[in-house]
Amino acid sequence: MRPAATPESAAPPAQPPERVVARVRRHARVLTIPALLVIAVAGATAYGLGVAPEPWQGLAIIAGAVLIVLLGSFLPYLGWLTRRATITTRRIIVRSGVFVRVRQELLHSRGYDVTVRRTWGQSAFGSGDVRINTGHEQPFVLKDVPKPELVQGALQELMEHEHSRVADRRRAEQSMIDGDTVAWGGR
Repeated sequence: MRPAATPESAAPPAQPPERVVARVRRHARVLTIPALLVIAVAGATAYGLGVAPEPWQGLAIIAGAVLIVLLGSFLPYLGWLTRRATITTRRIIVRSGVFVRVRQELLHSRGYDVTVRRTWGQSAFGSGDVRINTGHEQPFVLKDVPKPELVQGALQELMEHEHSRVADRRRAEQSMIDGDTVAWGGR
């Protein structure tokens, strides 16, 4: 007499928990122009306040300076701060958006190849775009990532591990098919 199958023996092996490998943002050099703008506006505002003879002109100069700093420095900083990519052992999660939050995910089993594209400016600062080809028209792009070769190597290793894990699971599912089971279309 055969022993009855227990739920523990029929269950597939437990997967290891998902861990965060890296969190990356665009290279901080994109904040250089907004920082220089704040310095220039502060200087121009101080000069303008010293030259303006009327109090209402001083208020207009201050209001203009606040508007320029808000649009030219604060919003780009906020945009940089709110766009983040998280690489875990199973997927890539990209979050972005200031007022409307957007979240994109890509499972490592969906990615096929990872390439790095660098402009001359990105090469000078040690950054680049990491492009993940998924087989669709548009690749999944992590823009202006610091140390892109390191990110590329980590992603290739994670994707290779995930592809082999998925292949092992498929082989295990195929081997569990009973001999008296007939697949559709089989003879």
